[in-house]
Amino acid sequence: MIEQKIRPCLWFNNEAEDAAKFYTSIFRDSKIGKIAYYGEGAPMPKGTVLTVSFLLEGQEFTALNGGPNFIFSPAISFVVNCQTQDEIDYYWEKLSADPAQEQCGWLKDKFGVSWQIVPEILDELMSAQDQQRSERVMQALLQMKKLVISDLVKAAENQWTSAHT
Repeated sequence: MIEQKIRPCLWFNNEAEDAAKFYTSIFRDSKIGKIAYYGEGAPMPKGTVLTVSFLLEGQEFTALNGGPNFIFSPAISFVVNCQTQDEIDYYWEKLSADPAQEQCGWLKDKFGVSWQIVPEILDELMSAQDQQRSERVMQALLQMKKLVISDLVKAAENQWTSAHT
């Protein structure tokens, strides 16, 4: 695996290996790297997985089995930029595990990790010189759970109403 200067480390109770396998089954250009195990005298039983290195779409991650001391929060999320609605639908279906936590393209997976599944065109639609256009897109986005590219474009063109949600 490539050694990146900055690599996210995800703290799990004891699901690090399962999480790495789950994520690498979803994303292309993904693989599991090195797995380290706890030894004698560690806070977990000897032989328990300590860390798993894995790669998703060229981004390195480390999953750590650290026990129940910390939980994930939506304050940190991973953004998945998608070119098509099919791609958005694919990641949404694979990752979303808690419909009550879905909002504005954000979802929570079965491990509690937050993801943002967004169309690549969103930055262009939101950063338009036309402030009213940007506001229409934002209003549409705020009413969606999974983002729908065609509805965001319609909002930008002032052809969308909240009845589409």
